[in-house]
Amino acid sequence: MSKRTDILPGGECPAPQPDIPRDCFAAVPRGAEEIAAAELEALGAQTVHAGKGGVAFVADRAGLYRANLWLRTASRVLVQMSVFPCVTPAELYAGVHAIDWPEVITPGMTLSVDCSLRDSALTHSGFVALKTKDAIVDRIREKCGSRPNVNTASPDVRINVHLHKNICTVSLDSSGDPLDRRGYRLERNEAPLRETLAAAVVALTGWDGSIPLADPMCGSGTIPIEAALVAGRVAPGLQRPFGFQRWLDYDGGLWDRLLKEADSGIRKLPVGLITGYDLDSRALGCASRNAAKAGFEGQLHFFHAALDAFQPDGDTGVVIINPPYGKRLGDEDELKELYCQIGDIMKKRCRGWTGYVLTGNLELAKYIGLKASRRFVLFNGAIECRLLKYELY
Repeated sequence: MSKRTDILPGGECPAPQPDIPRDCFAAVPRGAEEIAAAELEALGAQTVHAGKGGVAFVADRAGLYRANLWLRTASRVLVQMSVFPCVTPAELYAGVHAIDWPEVITPGMTLSVDCSLRDSALTHSGFVALKTKDAIVDRIREKCGSRPNVNTASPDVRINVHLHKNICTVSLDSSGDPLDRRGYRLERNEAPLRETLAAAVVALTGWDGSIPLADPMCGSGTIPIEAALVAGRVAPGLQRPFGFQRWLDYDGGLWDRLLKEADSGIRKLPVGLITGYDLDSRALGCASRNAAKAGFEGQLHFFHAALDAFQPDGDTGVVIINPPYGKRLGDEDELKELYCQIGDIMKKRCRGWTGYVLTGNLELAKYIGLKASRRFVLFNGAIECRLLKYELY
């Protein structure tokens, strides 16, 4: 896609924004902030600072594009437009109206506004979104004579408003759809693990593709596929569009170069490196099709097998298990036996390996019967989870 050439009334073309470093923020599932910070530093981002729920950083246009293309654990990448005190509706309107919106949005484009509010005088998200929209379109109408329309489904520009303790941050959402939507998930089984959380789990294990990885309860294959993206050096955003591609300053040539750069580094996986197992044949079918869409047809191996039939191949490796938590998929009492079985199998069949169990139910985790050497806190949506590490001798 080439640069946009929207023409303002009177034949005036909006001047492209200069490619200067901008304050950015990567929204991240809680517990994965330090992982995302390390990712950003590896990508060359500047002034990287991890905080609760995300990572602040500074990036130019290429850095912004790379962040969207390569971040495995972030859900969105926001570009900050303005920060101002905001207690009243009038202050909200004035602060948003002061931004030079005609340099970002023309009357022929569409927009949407998302907002999140916490510990602030303004408490109604719908009202804040509407007031923000009014200020934006009024500013554009004053300059251009007409205004853009709202499109909540597929806007050209997504605006994010975050109001915390009466401080308002207005940003552009450069990602568009959330970054966990990689483009490879053709089908879902019941209660699938979000891709960004699966990537965080793989990162916390330290697995780099040098030893085998197995998932005995793989479902639709999210953990094996995210592991394959790491081992295969595949950018997770290769198969999807991004919000910044519809911006006025979109640089199609730069984006094409970054895509070619990412393509050139992909490597084929060794046979048997990553395996997945599940008793649900339908889920395994989903896993195989999703893996093929992700570019790993014939490289990931999925087996129809119950947990008690799991036998890892090799003297060393990493086994990752994400069992039900007893909150959506089954009754807690019925799952105690499953957690006991997980502990028995890891102890008896996975000697020399390192085991990891992701669970949102610490009471059930006690039935594993093994002492965890480390515990990592992660959030699966609103569910506080633990990734438990077991050294298996």
